[in-house]
Amino acid sequence: MPVCTAQLAVSEMVLTQRSNARRPTLEDVARWSGVSKSTVSRVVNGESKVSAEAAVRVREAISALGYVPNQAARQLVTRRTGAVAVVAAQPEDRLFLDPFFDCLLRGIRAELARHGSQAVLLFLDEPDDYARVADYLGGGHVDGAILFSLRPGDRLPEMVDRLALPAVFGGRPLLCDGDPVRGQAYVDGDNRGGARQAVRHLLALGRRRIATVTGPYDQENSAAERLAGYRDVLLDMPHLVERADYTRQGGADAMAALLDRHPDLDAVFVASDLMASGALQTLRERGRRVPEDVAVVGFDDLVSLSETTDPPLTTVHQDVAEMGRLLARLLFGRTEQDTREGDTSEVPSVVVPTRLVVRQSA
Repeated sequence: MPVCTAQLAVSEMVLTQRSNARRPTLEDVARWSGVSKSTVSRVVNGESKVSAEAAVRVREAISALGYVPNQAARQLVTRRTGAVAVVAAQPEDRLFLDPFFDCLLRGIRAELARHGSQAVLLFLDEPDDYARVADYLGGGHVDGAILFSLRPGDRLPEMVDRLALPAVFGGRPLLCDGDPVRGQAYVDGDNRGGARQAVRHLLALGRRRIATVTGPYDQENSAAERLAGYRDVLLDMPHLVERADYTRQGGADAMAALLDRHPDLDAVFVASDLMASGALQTLRERGRRVPEDVAVVGFDDLVSLSETTDPPLTTVHQDVAEMGRLLARLLFGRTEQDTREGDTSEVPSVVVPTRLVVRQSA
């Protein structure tokens, strides 16, 4: 068909459909692009067994006609909803106050968008929430789940395994006794190695009374691993430890408790940047100069915090947004594996490396 004739045909079809207020159909796209309905369906569903030329013609027809796939029919064919559950085992208000989770979610959403999917946020705060979330995950509303902030012994790994729902965990899921849950894909930072880097740096500065503000022992694996890294380096030195809750106020209160018990401390490794910002506030209020009197190192390198504290924070960098993207990529690897009959290959877990970023606080 000559180009001018094809363009005229398209114009007439679009005008006719608009005047009749009829939605373009798969048959309309196939008729205009000169291919079969099955070829159009393969292009719409992102399948690869279509020639480049045919795919271009189909996409041009979709654009020209304003065709929108019937989502219900598409789900019947692909068994995909286009949605992924992002489940956080902590209160909603705390999640949105923590820049770590904001950065992680941005990475997750960016990768989901690249796959044409969207995030559905679910929160686990009260015990009754587990039944509600289980009903939702088992109801065919989502293609898979990304889960994080789990406590050791949390029921979620067993729940998604029982539902046969593809899932990936932010942080390695643990049993009640601290042993890892087996057979679950996860993305985590090198928490122990990063903590070692932080404490070795403080030793290299000549500090000898090095304290730590650690996260809650009953939440995730990160707090235990960062505390273990601190202890690895200070084998023959006193361990000055105070627990907090990964909030700014928690870091401030923990720093005050450490100063009350150990007024001669000369350095502190704080297990998150948000807690470190609170620790810096307490040190200023107590008249301690940073880094002259007390050197401070954080963990995460969230630029919105680490570059704006007074002084700017020396901290352990982990690429939090990339961790979010990796969570989504691993999940899509699992959903694709789930659709390939007989494919039982393992999807690898990922530990993201860390590095120390030296600024003025230490």
